[in-house]
Amino acid sequence: MEPRPTPSLLTPVLRVLTGLLGAGSFGTGVLAVFVTQNGTGTGVLLAFGGVLLVLALLGNRIESLELGGASLRLRAAAAERFAAAEESERRGDPTTAGQLRAEAQALLDAAGPIAANYRSVRRSMPPGPDRTRAMQEIVSRARRLSEEQPFEPAEVLRWLREGSDEERVTALAMMQASRELRNFDAALAAIEHSRSAFEQYLAMLLTRLMIDDLDAAQLRRLADIIKSQRGLRFRHDTDRWRLSEEILQRVEGRSDTR
Repeated sequence: MEPRPTPSLLTPVLRVLTGLLGAGSFGTGVLAVFVTQNGTGTGVLLAFGGVLLVLALLGNRIESLELGGASLRLRAAAAERFAAAEESERRGDPTTAGQLRAEAQALLDAAGPIAANYRSVRRSMPPGPDRTRAMQEIVSRARRLSEEQPFEPAEVLRWLREGSDEERVTALAMMQASRELRNFDAALAAIEHSRSAFEQYLAMLLTRLMIDDLDAAQLRRLADIIKSQRGLRFRHDTDRWRLSEEILQRVEGRSDTR
C-alpha cells in the first residue's frame, strides 16, 4: 500500500490569501527601495513578503509549521527591535540604535538553537546519554551566545517564566553565563515546577552558581526547595541527587560563616 500524502497545513483558500498578502508586501518593499531611505523597514517588507510567497507556492509540501513557536516569537521580537532601532536613528540617537540592532541580531541567532536543535533532539532521540550530550551541546551554544551578545534581562526572564520548553532551557543557560541576567526567584520556580528533568538540572546548576551572592533568607529558601525535590522528583542514583548534595553542602558552608 502506498503511503497517504501528508495534508498541507495551508488550505487552498488560505494559500491564495497568503500569496496575495505576500505579493502586496513584497511589491511594497520593492517600491520602497526607490522612494525611501528606511533600509531596515524595506528589508523587513521584502523578507516578510518573500516568506509568504514561498508558503503560498509550497504550502502543499509543508509538513509542519510551528506557528507561535519559539523560533517565530524570537524573530518577531527581533523585528520589533530593528524597527525601534530605526526610530532611534531618526531621533538622532545612534548609540541606542546600535544597541537595539545588536539585541535584534542576538535574538535571530538564538532562534536557531532553540527552535531547531533542542526540539529536534528531544523528539528524534530516545532518552539516554547520547541525547543528554546533544542537549548539553545546545545549551553550551546558548551560554556562548549570552557571553557574546547583549540581551535584555527582562526578556530573558520572560522566556523562563512564560516561554516554551526551548525558551526556558535557553534562558537558564544564558543566566548561567551572565550574572546580569540572573533572577533568584525565577530559578527557584524552575527547580520546583520544571517541565523536564533536564530543565530542573539546569535550574539547579544556576542556583549553585548564585550561592555566593545569596543572603541568609535566600539560602534557607534554596535549601528548602532542594530538599523538597529529593526523593520526589529525583532518586539517589541520579546526577540531580549528586548536584543537590553539592548545593546543600555549599549552602551549609555559607550559613556557617555568617
